[in-house]
Amino acid sequence: MSSAWLQAFQLVLDPYNLLVMLGASVFGLFVGAVPGLTATMATALLVPVTFFMAPIPAIAAMVTATAMAIFSGDIPGCLLRMPGTPASAAYTDEAYAMTRKGLAEIALGAGLVFSAVGGLFGTAVLMVAAPTLAEFALKFSSFEYFWLVLMGLTCAVFISSDKPLKGLITLFLGLLIASIGLNNPAAYARFTFGNTDLLGGIGLVPLMIGAFAVSEIIRYVVDVAPEGLIVEGHIGNVFRGMWGLAVKYPIQILRGSVLGTIVGALPGAGADIAAWMSYAMSKKFSKEPEKFGTGHVEGIVESGSANNSALAGAWIPALVFGIPGDSITAIVIGVLYMKNMNPGPTLFTVNPQNIYAVYLLFIVANLIMIPLGFLCIKVAKRILRVPRDVLMPVILLFCVVGSFAINNTAFDIGVMLIAGLVAYLLETNGFPITPLILGVVLGGMLEENLVSSLIKSDGSLLAFFGRPIAATLGVMTFAIWLWPLGRKLLRR
Repeated sequence: MSSAWLQAFQLVLDPYNLLVMLGASVFGLFVGAVPGLTATMATALLVPVTFFMAPIPAIAAMVTATAMAIFSGDIPGCLLRMPGTPASAAYTDEAYAMTRKGLAEIALGAGLVFSAVGGLFGTAVLMVAAPTLAEFALKFSSFEYFWLVLMGLTCAVFISSDKPLKGLITLFLGLLIASIGLNNPAAYARFTFGNTDLLGGIGLVPLMIGAFAVSEIIRYVVDVAPEGLIVEGHIGNVFRGMWGLAVKYPIQILRGSVLGTIVGALPGAGADIAAWMSYAMSKKFSKEPEKFGTGHVEGIVESGSANNSALAGAWIPALVFGIPGDSITAIVIGVLYMKNMNPGPTLFTVNPQNIYAVYLLFIVANLIMIPLGFLCIKVAKRILRVPRDVLMPVILLFCVVGSFAINNTAFDIGVMLIAGLVAYLLETNGFPITPLILGVVLGGMLEENLVSSLIKSDGSLLAFFGRPIAATLGVMTFAIWLWPLGRKLLRR
């Protein structure tokens, strides 16, 4: 084993490999910071480049680029309310509220430092418990996923607990949007009204850009006396105060990292769902839930830990069984086969130096994220000094480019503009937007697992409680739903 580890160190610390990781880092930071270009897209764009690389540099490029992209998606979300990646959308409003209060330095620092901490935690779990956790993840069938998604949707109520009814309304609106098109178990065209562009459904990225960014542009245009961004909010040393946050929120960091790793290890879940669930859990168990949404760093600390730990978690079923934990590892598995690193138990025994090298790549990627992320923030902070009359048209240009880049269709630009107008009207009337996005993210998965489960059980609802894990998740879901009513009865 010691010789295998020595070989792994030599593979990872090779100058060519380190140069590849540096180039992939810059690429990942750029892709993540541009709204519309996701971490999955960064991975896909790297595939042709990996044809000409040895196995370890090829994997290094993908591991590094995705880790950087997930973090850098926080930067435009914090400074401009434009989440760079779907994983950043869960706490975009929180980070932007901190920026408006002149606390962008703390929000960005928390996103950077605790993303790295979560990534290192997920890597530690990957190294120690990959086979065990992968075996647990394989026990999840459509019944377990149905309850898991329902728990995720319940997060929408926690996120908007100060106005739960309005949160539910926007959640159902998101579920309605998710049902558009052919993306359903029967492949039946729903709510398309004869429009072929709607057959593929409403894209999440154009919708998200419109809901968060375009609505902010509209708000600036119609507001005769805008508050203005805190342009004098100096962003200096983003690491200042991070140790204090680590001491203050150790439970949140651990909870976010654990949840992210577990959700990441579940096939099809990924960093997006991990971030949403982690933010909701942070608010639910916080001692100061009333501060959430007003610029409170606690949710960012926990969600930032969750989304990067989910990346490492997604590699657990991918390496052990060849089953992708998310869309990123689905691409990576193809590259592994191409490089004769076939996923499966033999990967751990035949060429152990390769699997140890993957572990080391995750560690190095999360460590170099801190200095490179700091430099990226230093460059991005100049955005705060640009007058808003100049900044808003530039943001709109980025919105258009980001929406068009997904499918190269003008239809997605229309989706973005309509989503921005709807989001502005909803927020103006006190309806939270985040449950809507969550409904779109999880709606398709909810329907698919519900229908699959009903087919398996021949329509029997008791089957949803017929498996130990499913029964546990089901009872937990009902307990969460009934807890507010039970608490009221207990008080009486």
